[in-house]
Amino acid sequence: MENHSLQLTTLYEISKLLGASIDLNKTLKGAMRVLSDFLEMQRGTVALIEGGEAVIKAAHGLTIAELQLGRYKLGEGIIGQVAKSGYPIVVPNVGDEPVFLNRTGARKNIKKDNIAFLCVPIMFKREVLGVLSVDRLFGDDEVTFDTDLRLLKIISSLLAQHIKLSRQVEKEMQDLIAERDTLKIELKGKYRIENAIGNSPVMQEVFEAVHKVARSKATVLITGESGTGKELIAKAIHYMSPRAMQPFIKLNCAAIPDGLLETELFGHVKGAFTGATAIRRGRFELAHKGTIFLDEIGDLSLGLQPKILRVIQEREFERIGSEKTITVDVRLVAATAKDLPKLVREGKFREDLYYRLNVVPMFLPPLRDRKEDIGELVACFLAKFNNENSTRVEISPEAISTMARYQWQGNIRELENTIERLVIMSTGKKVQTQDLPINIRESASAAEYDNRIMPLYQAEKERIINALSVSDWIHARAAKLLGISPRQMGYKVRKYGIGKGLS
Repeated sequence: MENHSLQLTTLYEISKLLGASIDLNKTLKGAMRVLSDFLEMQRGTVALIEGGEAVIKAAHGLTIAELQLGRYKLGEGIIGQVAKSGYPIVVPNVGDEPVFLNRTGARKNIKKDNIAFLCVPIMFKREVLGVLSVDRLFGDDEVTFDTDLRLLKIISSLLAQHIKLSRQVEKEMQDLIAERDTLKIELKGKYRIENAIGNSPVMQEVFEAVHKVARSKATVLITGESGTGKELIAKAIHYMSPRAMQPFIKLNCAAIPDGLLETELFGHVKGAFTGATAIRRGRFELAHKGTIFLDEIGDLSLGLQPKILRVIQEREFERIGSEKTITVDVRLVAATAKDLPKLVREGKFREDLYYRLNVVPMFLPPLRDRKEDIGELVACFLAKFNNENSTRVEISPEAISTMARYQWQGNIRELENTIERLVIMSTGKKVQTQDLPINIRESASAAEYDNRIMPLYQAEKERIINALSVSDWIHARAAKLLGISPRQMGYKVRKYGIGKGLS
């Protein structure tokens, strides 16, 4: 009765252990520990079948070195035979069994120690997953192992279900990881914007920012050189937002004389000034419920800046010549190619307006910093202008490679104009390097030479300019950054003729 109670306790403890975790190594080691504690097992192992071998994964009574020796080919030794056949084997005395290998070397005196070896398959629906084996000491009296064997079969059945579950979970995790890695590859270039091209990392960051900010009402300030596509990004923000069905109104602040700009922005009433023969609604009023895009906002006069600030803050204004306040619900997107912080320092742009505009800053990199996009841009413009001109002009890979080395100071706009010119002026079906404009060929050749060898003085000059740029052109700070004295910095600035803002 006492033995029966002990067996039930053993099964309970193992069941509780297996239900507490799906960590296979942890639970197998725990099961060996339970068998040792409750059944006085001298040694025990769990070997799992891997790649045509039964490999010991958990053990009790074996050193780490001994455990690492526990590998059996199917059919080899007692463990290998059970793994291959799926039938249990009981060896009453391992010292009398020639098939018993003692591969781990854990049993030092197998001829003298009266060790019985019980080995049962771990099976799940006729599939042998592994082998559970235990060593039991016995005295000189004749013994039977039926009870022990029955208990081990029950335990192996519990282990089989746990092993199968753990492997299924592991496979699902591996599948999820593989799917995640595949998606990472597929989602490279995930952030797409209609009519915008950019798989380069810098443009993917821009597109991701557009996707995030579009859903909000936040004011966006887009900066970047002329021709980088600031208006395209502004439109994307609008048409990907909840305001997409409402007006998108744009205004270039540098294209309209200052005297007319206020009227364009806020409108006027009849008789407000000479020539004001009718009421006119301004751009802010026209953009009600939608988005207004103020391009080149860095060119806004100091006189108009407070009025723009008021609209941003209060969402209200008056038409010129009127005292009636108009309230609007407008999302503002502004853009500039100018250095607004520098204009603020120089007193040419209001600091409070700058911070109101710069809620969500977005920088568009120049084309020279995203050269991996040039090939795709060329293909896009080539298709566009071939379609417009009913032509089938191609551009050779060598010519595209040359264009990739060009600096493109005019950015995407310059590239687009170049492709249009090549399509129109081409006399053959394929544009070669020699057909490119001379400035592109010469500049690309110079860039290739500079990449191979840059004179030392030029490299030093660039380091000094870079240090000054990040130090607000304060010589002492730049000198400290380069590890030289302010006096040496002053000498080098004079030597290279470096002036603030020059590169």
